[in-house]
Amino acid sequence: MYGSPYERLEAAVTAPFDPATEFDSQVDTLVRLGYPALAGRAEDEFRALLAPLRPAAVAGAAGLPAPTEDRVPFLLVVTRELVPVEDRVALTTLAGKRKPGIVDKHYPEGDLARFDPIKELEVPAGPAYLLFDVDRGADLRNLAPSAAMEVITGRDRLPVSIDEGLALVTLYPATLASNRCFSLVGSRCGDKRVPALWISQGAPKLGWCWWGNPHTWLGSASARPERVGLE
Repeated sequence: MYGSPYERLEAAVTAPFDPATEFDSQVDTLVRLGYPALAGRAEDEFRALLAPLRPAAVAGAAGLPAPTEDRVPFLLVVTRELVPVEDRVALTTLAGKRKPGIVDKHYPEGDLARFDPIKELEVPAGPAYLLFDVDRGADLRNLAPSAAMEVITGRDRLPVSIDEGLALVTLYPATLASNRCFSLVGSRCGDKRVPALWISQGAPKLGWCWWGNPHTWLGSASARPERVGLE
């Protein structure tokens, strides 16, 4: 088992991809970062909560390629029901760096709670779920989120939410890189703002851009439509 998400990404070039080992590594990463305490649970209780998703991860990732900086086979997504968004942002870092992520000051106090997953995602209820075949959307750079949404749905995929984008950067920090940042079109609050993850002063930042504005450095992340929750 590799010691960090970055090491897992590097090793994937030569090592066969094993979904079961990957699931265990993702859980280990969350434990190492302190998610159990933030969720108000003991480590054993936290692991037991997520364990029922392991068989679904193995089945759902069958046939998918090993993770790369652009695309990963699956993510274990923790929701705000278990750990608040702000706490999870603070536990993100860039690959090989230590500076913690921040929430952009242009989110007023309490504003993040207004950003819910769009209904098309059909996000499972509960504290955690699985998301498959996640792409950071580098090929969608310089497309406004409104245009990127059309491309994504035309590929029979769906955009990712704030929870899902944070899972991607938490478990695979190398996916967030210079000129390889991404919008989270799957979370909206009823106005023209679209959440996004980018880099600011050497750390991840959760900010927002406009629905109709393109940026050369900002793509839009997407995934397979199905999401598998705890039963």
